[in-house]
Amino acid sequence: MPEAPRQLALDLPLDPRFGPEDFLVGPSNEDAYARIEAWPDWPDPVLVLTGPPGSGKSHLAAIWAERAGARIVAAGAVTRAALPDLAGEPALVVEDADRPSGRDEPALFHLLNLARERGRGLVVTGSGPVEGWGLATPDLRSRLRLAPTLGLAPPDEALLRAVLVKLFVDRQLVVDTSVVDALALRIDRSLGRARDVVAALDHEGLSRGRRITRPLALATLAALDAAAGEESP
Repeated sequence: MPEAPRQLALDLPLDPRFGPEDFLVGPSNEDAYARIEAWPDWPDPVLVLTGPPGSGKSHLAAIWAERAGARIVAAGAVTRAALPDLAGEPALVVEDADRPSGRDEPALFHLLNLARERGRGLVVTGSGPVEGWGLATPDLRSRLRLAPTLGLAPPDEALLRAVLVKLFVDRQLVVDTSVVDALALRIDRSLGRARDVVAALDHEGLSRGRRITRPLALATLAALDAAAGEESP
């Protein structure tokens, strides 16, 4: 039987929603979430959030930024030239401090000192423990190790299922529980990966003019994996 003609699916990306109501709490993130909820009653003005990509660091940092009135910047934006401006912020999030490209370690060290001296909130995010960030400045390593650190783990299966359901609901997609079950068993335990897969299914369902079924979900996932394999060196 010939396949139904595809419809034109408009590419209208759904931006990730980083509100508190969009963050789902589970064993992998409950300690970090509790600390964010406790603001401003923190034992230290500096907090280091670590975890693999897709574990929810940026979402948690955005929730705290909203609460604290903090500005969010990439670690590469923390330079000596930018310090006077950054130091004037009431609170600050520095994202991806583990990435060495463009990282000004003396500037980040001074920013940490200023946050403690002035009692201003500072959240620093990065993948994995600070020891693995490849920091060449001993004083910066020492300051970050002294800061309270909370790690986020990849979501467990129950949390991943809940995230998938929410992502489908956000896109107003009605799917059978068998679709969620199949995806939760097969995709990487990453919130980012879950978003990408649901977005691809939304696009595929629209282009085919079909409801998202388990066979369609598995075929789409296989195509995504194949494409990712072709892109890998």
